Amino acid sequence: MAARDYGQYCGVTRALELVGERWAMLIVRDLLVGPRRYGELAGGLPRIPSNILAARLKELQSAGILRRVPHSRVVVYELTPYGRELEPVVLALGAWGFKAMGEPREDQVVTPDSMTMTLRTAFRPEAAERFPATSYAAHFGPDCLLVRVDGPNLDVKRGEGPADLAFSAGPGIRRLISGELAPGRAITTGVVELLAGRGDLLARFAETFHLAA
Repeated sequence: MAARDYGQYCGVTRALELVGERWAMLIVRDLLVGPRRYGELAGGLPRIPSNILAARLKELQSAGILRRVPHSRVVVYELTPYGRELEPVVLALGAWGFKAMGEPREDQVVTPDSMTMTLRTAFRPEAAERFPATSYAAHFGPDCLLVRVDGPNLDVKRGEGPADLAFSAGPGIRRLISGELAPGRAITTGVVELLAGRGDLLARFAETFHLAA
């Protein structure tokens, strides 16, 4: 099935043959958030050519990493149990790549699924346990994530709902998560815009979600 053959008998080699093609790991990343229709996957990866998306899905399905299943009269793609075993790999890769992200370019955007996985990567349950249950409505462009933290438990879903703090941000939120910007400075510089709720809760958010840059 693999488009590449590295000529080596090794687990790392085989993994790269299965998910090392361009866009493959980003498809896996988004499917770790939840099942997606073809159009939803395309919308979450705005630069992927349609023929490449179709090819990657076919390859990942042949490898047993994902499957097509009927859902509410439509077909969705979801990870198999074998595919879900990639979650710690994706989280570790995200934490490693976070160190080299630098400043966002003008053409770079934050998608709901990419931000969901960033939050899952940055989540610090040991810090969250020090605070009462808190909910955040995080707006990124036209999209909103409802982030609920209850001790060591994290739940991130698309959509709006009651929240203790609502805020909007763009790719620059990396500077808050990395600790480069203190919460107050993130607000005064416009990296984060408070929409509703107590502003001091942004400090709680920054303690709960942190990745060293």
